[in-house]
Amino acid sequence: MAQRDGKKRLGKKHRQASTRPKKGRAPKIAPTTGAVDPRKRKVLSTKRAAAEKAARAGKKSPDKERRVTLGGDRGQAGEKRGFPQRGRMTTPDGFAANSSTASEERDWREVELLASQMATATERADARELPLIAVCGRPNVGKSTLFNRLTGSRRSIVGDEPGITRDRIYGEIEWMNRDARIVDTGGVIPDDEALIPAEIFRQAQVALDEADAIVMVVDGRTELASPDMELARLLLRGGKPVFLAVNKMDTDAMLAGAENFRRLGFRNVLPISAEHGSGIGDLLDAVFAVLPEVDLEEPETMLTGNDEAAEDEDGPDFSVDPAAKRVRRLRSHGEYESRETKIAIIGRPNVGKSTLLNALTGTSRAIVSPIAGTTRDAVDEVVERGGHTFRFVDTAGIRRKGKTKLMAEKLSVIMARKHLEAADVSLLVIDATEGVAALDANIGGYAHESGRSVIIVVNKWDLMTKTGADGMRLFDGKPPANQKVYEQQVRDALKYLDYAPLLFISAADGKNIDQVFKKVELVARERRKRVTTGQMNRFLERVDFQRASVPMNRRVRIYYMTQAAVAPPTFVLFTDKDVKLHFAFERFLANQIRESFGFIGSPIWFKVKARKKKKAE
Repeated sequence: MAQRDGKKRLGKKHRQASTRPKKGRAPKIAPTTGAVDPRKRKVLSTKRAAAEKAARAGKKSPDKERRVTLGGDRGQAGEKRGFPQRGRMTTPDGFAANSSTASEERDWREVELLASQMATATERADARELPLIAVCGRPNVGKSTLFNRLTGSRRSIVGDEPGITRDRIYGEIEWMNRDARIVDTGGVIPDDEALIPAEIFRQAQVALDEADAIVMVVDGRTELASPDMELARLLLRGGKPVFLAVNKMDTDAMLAGAENFRRLGFRNVLPISAEHGSGIGDLLDAVFAVLPEVDLEEPETMLTGNDEAAEDEDGPDFSVDPAAKRVRRLRSHGEYESRETKIAIIGRPNVGKSTLLNALTGTSRAIVSPIAGTTRDAVDEVVERGGHTFRFVDTAGIRRKGKTKLMAEKLSVIMARKHLEAADVSLLVIDATEGVAALDANIGGYAHESGRSVIIVVNKWDLMTKTGADGMRLFDGKPPANQKVYEQQVRDALKYLDYAPLLFISAADGKNIDQVFKKVELVARERRKRVTTGQMNRFLERVDFQRASVPMNRRVRIYYMTQAAVAPPTFVLFTDKDVKLHFAFERFLANQIRESFGFIGSPIWFKVKARKKKKAE
């Protein structure tokens, strides 16, 4: 008994620890997770996972190896889905604050800097009478770089990834006091049967058929490929003037290599460097020598801010042309009817924006495919209807930053917002089969905050109402949707867009497309509406401001108000306090203005100015 009491009793943890290998002793066999110190299990598991990932990296397909992402892979599964992990510090954009996220943020800043240098201007509506030059070639030979060089602006997205340009991009160039149009096409691979390459080839054929001269671009630093030879045979059979531009001839020592490309059968072979600008003058001289000469009438010019101020004081400015015809110059902020209305089609990827553009224009202007993110560059088309000119701009699908990895996708998202800010009206397209998502609300917020008029377009409505023999919907087997109930659900999800008209359409079937034109014309007219100061003062006398749910310490007294600008309607309030209006007061006042004057589909902005009190004598 005494011997038993003299022994030191061990607990369960101590007994288990005594059977484990001592710290620092190397195992005799390959280490396993259960045969090491518990404090080192996590380190060993991490090293093993990294080794397995490195072994798999060399087995990627060439297509996946080419799709290199900016900023590297983020190792956490939650971050790959675009959501920050619980318990980790996050940035305002939803990224985890770690080293990979810092690289991601740095990449986004670089892309935003590049987007700030790109242009959103489109060609004139009357420029369609100018001769057209088509730029074509296989992928990644420098067509978009040459297009940007000739137009003098960064209109097409340029990158190292092949196949960035897909749709036709039009622009205008001037050379030796002559004007012409130029179209940038996607990389042509005639024998590729995949959906998107086949659509790119179809778009390029449309450009080649309407062109007056063709510039085929090849990469002078690589050997001739079969797509080059097949495209050359197609162009030679077309019978149009064709010029072979051997690109990427950056040094004088490389110029002699351009002669090797004469075996394609072209007479005009010109070495150029689109990036550095060498040889561009010789190319333009040769191209413009075969273009027909066309004289266009001088278009009416828009008034600047100084011209508008002078016109307010001295009356409208008239100009007299040689034919003694009186022409009024157009006013930019809405006193006179604008020449064209610019409409941006915005929304998430794969909601039917390109299909809607084709339905509105009655053409196959944009590439349509079930693959999300097909559209990269913004595609615009002019439609004249009922004496009005509409320019519809199909933008790339806007997605979250965490789900946008390729450089071209990031740049297309930023450029979509830039084209939205350059438009007058925005069509917010929503997929009826998916309902209003959080990203739809964010995209609508971009339009609302930028002052663009908004029309909510619920697309694919035919799928919600088309039923089979059993009376259920065909695509999901549920009862058909009620339009009034669905509209109320959209309004509840987008409460801040209560002023925006809502349309139910089917772009694929062309249903209710006429209603889109009518709403766009109405919203554009309401956007440019002006209310006199006398009307606003009489309106203020009728408003019961006691109904506004605003705290008493945040209330202001409005002496009078006036409309300072249109597009969007902007009102200046002269008050007793120089404070920012409470959001509830702004909402109440905007609703009262809409009830009296309309402003359908357009946000209303307010500016506050405190009236100066008289100095005591």
